[in-house]
Amino acid sequence: MNLHLQKSKVKNQELQVTITGSKSETNRLLLLQALYPNLTIDNISNSDDSEVMQKALAFTHYPSPITQTIDVHHAGTAMRFLTAFFAIQEEKEIVLTGSSRMKERPIKILVEALQQLGAEISYVENDGYPPIQIKGKKLTQNKVSLPANVSSQYISALLLIAPKLENGLELTLEGEITSVPYIKMTLALLNEIGIETSFENNKITVCHAKYVGATRLTVESDWSSVSYWYSIVALSEIGTQITLSSYKKNSLQGDAALAEIYKDFGVETLFNENNTITISKEKAHNLLPLTQNLKDCPDIAQTISVTCFGLGIGCDLFGLHTLKIKETDRLEALKAELTKLGAEISVTNDSLHLQPSNSINENIAIKTYQDHRMAMAFAPLALRVPIIIEEAEVVSKSYPDFWNDLKAVGFQIE
Repeated sequence: MNLHLQKSKVKNQELQVTITGSKSETNRLLLLQALYPNLTIDNISNSDDSEVMQKALAFTHYPSPITQTIDVHHAGTAMRFLTAFFAIQEEKEIVLTGSSRMKERPIKILVEALQQLGAEISYVENDGYPPIQIKGKKLTQNKVSLPANVSSQYISALLLIAPKLENGLELTLEGEITSVPYIKMTLALLNEIGIETSFENNKITVCHAKYVGATRLTVESDWSSVSYWYSIVALSEIGTQITLSSYKKNSLQGDAALAEIYKDFGVETLFNENNTITISKEKAHNLLPLTQNLKDCPDIAQTISVTCFGLGIGCDLFGLHTLKIKETDRLEALKAELTKLGAEISVTNDSLHLQPSNSINENIAIKTYQDHRMAMAFAPLALRVPIIIEEAEVVSKSYPDFWNDLKAVGFQIE
């Protein structure tokens, strides 16, 4: 469905929005719960990706005399995590497949790492890409190395199954590490359920744990999802204020960097005692171009670049190499859609450069490329001009309530 967002204004009153649990935390904990069933998880994400993860993990409860096929659709996290998970499910034979875009997203680095550990995985169609066939078995090797600049999901996939390997895991990362917060998130969750880990220099160690004690964990709300609310506040009048739940000051999520980055746009963040945050437009935005290295939080690049465009300021964003293998090539997609709106923008393999501008073209149809973040990142521009979002239902991948929440705060959506 296409949605027409009329030029809107946030209601001039104190607003509250509830966002469900982080997709990143949820999917890690769901896998750990499958390995250690006495874990209990609260505030699970209601995203499509997490539903896909739950359904796929349920296959472990079914007898499987024949090969079973699991379709993860667009869920990249699920594809990576489940590849590692099913590699250690003895006597299970699974084919993991996905959407046409998923079949273009590389998985060879993770497959080769698992094969180093003794896994039996083969490609069904094209070498290095899903679909893949996995014959689960007991893995006895415990040392593996990976390039340090790969997607953190490859690294986290290995770390999550590590405590179930009879000798644990010693993972060496070669080169400069990217997406460190997501690696630390995985290790912190392992620690929270009582598993010993260490991360020194470029070596990560996870100890074996046959069992863990009964533990109840609450998933923090998703910082990637709250980025769109930061953009909305930044593009609104001074005095606009929105309270969102549930967030922690000492978040494990890399996208929590939003709180600091959006100060340049006049947005302040107050962490309240009841695990809510209040974000408010306190002053006018900085007129100077924004320069940021987002290697630890690349998923907020789309939101930041659109915010800058909406405010009429330039930006130079770096550390974005992983965006080229997401649901779409996000750098090229941003360039195409911002150009339609009148932006002067250039991209490289790992950076984006936006020039300051004074006008925004109206009633432009934004192509979303089956990418939830494209839809949500561009929506706040309706505070400046009418805009059309194509295939708007794609937001269900991570934030199914997005359009209803926008309507609740004053957005006019048809």
